[in-house]
Amino acid sequence: MTVIGPTRPRLTVSGRPISTHLRDVSSLSQQMVGHFVENVAPCGTLPGDALQGDVTAVTRACLEITLSHLDGRELPEKIERVHDAAAEWAREGIPIDTINHAIHEGFKLGFDRILSNASPSDSATLIATARRLLEILDTITSAVAMSYMREHRMVVGEHHTAVHTLASALLGGHSTSTMARECGIEIAESYQVLALAIPPHPDESTPDVDGRIVARRKLRRVQAELARRCGDRALSLLSVDGGTLLLPADTFPDETLDAVIEGLAEAAHVQITATVVAAVPAEIPDATDQAHELLDTVQQLTGGGGLHRFADLALEFQITRPGPARDHLSAILDPLDDHPELLETLRRHIANNFNRQRTARLMHMHTNTLDYRLKRVRLLTGFDPTVPSGLWYLTSALVARSYRTRPEPA
Repeated sequence: MTVIGPTRPRLTVSGRPISTHLRDVSSLSQQMVGHFVENVAPCGTLPGDALQGDVTAVTRACLEITLSHLDGRELPEKIERVHDAAAEWAREGIPIDTINHAIHEGFKLGFDRILSNASPSDSATLIATARRLLEILDTITSAVAMSYMREHRMVVGEHHTAVHTLASALLGGHSTSTMARECGIEIAESYQVLALAIPPHPDESTPDVDGRIVARRKLRRVQAELARRCGDRALSLLSVDGGTLLLPADTFPDETLDAVIEGLAEAAHVQITATVVAAVPAEIPDATDQAHELLDTVQQLTGGGGLHRFADLALEFQITRPGPARDHLSAILDPLDDHPELLETLRRHIANNFNRQRTARLMHMHTNTLDYRLKRVRLLTGFDPTVPSGLWYLTSALVARSYRTRPEPA
């Protein structure tokens, strides 16, 4: 921040100190506030008492700072008034670019008034005046930026804590009405409960790069995109590898969710996989468990990517539940354990939607070779992959088998 010493000489225009041309502080501050309302868009939406109170008071303080500096003096108590106002504006959510624009507009008005009283013989003085005004502008904008950002970080931190507290309460099934009032966050009638899996960014495994920093930067990009798209309506508990996101169903209907996940993935620079289950607040704990179980199923079966809904994977989800049915289905493929090429052929054929030509082409074999392998699958398992009933059982067996060697959750 620029410091202007008290020994600097007064500048004169038309034989009078420049500060005298700005001396009518009360009238000029009112004129400037009127200009802000007309030319700085958000200012026009402020309540009248704010314009006549805080905004006018700070405008007057800035004018008095300018006058004192032009006279070679300092008014440190006025700078403190600017610090306090900037902090208040940060708490009220007034954008800092709006504040800076208003400050610059005020300086332009003040300089125009000085110019209107100058004569051609004052050119050298006007150059010195412009330099000094830039120094004063630097002092004020630095004070605003420092206080605004400090307060903004505190406000964001408080909101993050409130979001974390309320989200934890909803996910844990605790009473939330009182907590919501304390947090200042309204609870929606129903939520879209999303389970997210965020894979590592490629740079996280680069030997000469700190993977933890890369992961944190990835998470910050996701959180910034979430804030941009959802504002303060999103409740999230996220880490570098995923987590849970609650979105009010009235604001984010089902058809909007694909775009949300796509936006988060684009921000993260990785392919995010997500699942969604709708729930009222009391059902959120169970819905969260279901969404994450479904997410696990998606990752096992497809490798992930994009948004998946329970209705699209209900059969696969049910097949993967522990029990004798899953064990029986999984055992269907046991005869293929000694023939990995047959098991891989079956996987690829199912993944290619049973298209013989495509499977043969991708596996670099003749269709006759494919037919022979599928025949061998029928002979070994007892289920024919070329007829719908046999293919249904074999597909279900592959789904169940993907879970057979996994430990069950405690």
